[in-house]
Amino acid sequence: MNPDHSSNSILLQSREDGVVTLTLNRPEKLNAMTKPLWQALGQSIEALSGDRSIRCIVLRGAGEKSFSPGNDIGEFATERANKTQAIAYGKIMHQTVQALASCPHPIVAQIHGICVGGGMEIAALADVRICGRSSRFGAPIKNLGLVMAYDEMAPLARLVGPAKALEILLEGRIFDAQEALQIGFVSRVVEDHQVEAEARETARRISTGAPLVARWHKKFTRRLQDPRPLTEAEREECFDCFDTQDFQIGVEAFLAKSTPHFKGQ
Repeated sequence: MNPDHSSNSILLQSREDGVVTLTLNRPEKLNAMTKPLWQALGQSIEALSGDRSIRCIVLRGAGEKSFSPGNDIGEFATERANKTQAIAYGKIMHQTVQALASCPHPIVAQIHGICVGGGMEIAALADVRICGRSSRFGAPIKNLGLVMAYDEMAPLARLVGPAKALEILLEGRIFDAQEALQIGFVSRVVEDHQVEAEARETARRISTGAPLVARWHKKFTRRLQDPRPLTEAEREECFDCFDTQDFQIGVEAFLAKSTPHFKGQ
């Protein structure tokens, strides 16, 4: 694995074949989010979104104690002390939310330990979420007198449903991995020491498939959440895959009982 950033960066990036790993790197603060970290994450996702050689992105926090507990409370006095500051801060957060939401590549959240507040918001934007049995979730922002803005709440509400999202926010209760699995927030729960291996294997399985197909499936899933009727052109797009080189590669490999090596074309 080849790191692209220095070890003292707040966001680490490494790549192995077509899989890129982004690491929220503030382990001394359990990877709490700051304005610069929100900005770095958004900019990295935007840059990666334009790289068609990427097959999958793994998003994690440094260490094995925490994915992220959300925003660093230490910034409130200097960066979010009033509405004007909060709007400016929120704009950066929501740009990152949009970058994650519109990323064409599959995203796997590798969740160790704490995944709370803004950390939970980020994880909700992944396509697959894998956590350990000791992981904990929740959004106790009611205790700070804060709301979860529309842009931040939307991915959570889509994932677990509006009623469950509201329950999470109203109670502010911290809940365990089994409950997170039960309500559909996480995709699977494994032993704590297996989280990294399972996330890597998940990314590998994704990356061996046809990348154009993965991007189409992400696009179609997002479109199905839009209540507008599908157009004839949108329905036709579902058959574009038959004109791709990857379709020919896949069929030939299937008939030859061999492993396909897709080119993303």
